[in-house]
Amino acid sequence: MRSRILRDIKARQLVADNELTRQAYRFITRNETLPARVRHQAQLALNSMPKQSSPTFVHNRCVATGHGQGILREFKLCRYQFRLKALNGELPGVKKASW
Repeated sequence: MRSRILRDIKARQLVADNELTRQAYRFITRNETLPARVRHQAQLALNSMPKQSSPTFVHNRCVATGHGQGILREFKLCRYQFRLKALNGELPGVKKASW
């Protein structure tokens, strides 16, 4: 479980490190005013970048347990941990609904 969290942190760091380079290459490949050769070279450079540096590689995980499903994005917690912390009053502005 801990290794999943560490892998997620590493992936997020890799995405952050390569974000500007990846955006520049993507802009060049999509710019139709540039010559085809330049665009092709930029596409090759983009393809040679590490796969893990793509933002789609990052998967949301619970910061408390590392669980990968049922994540509430706003709190970065899985459903069960969200419920436990909400009932204990550890999440500001969250209380149990009653109607």
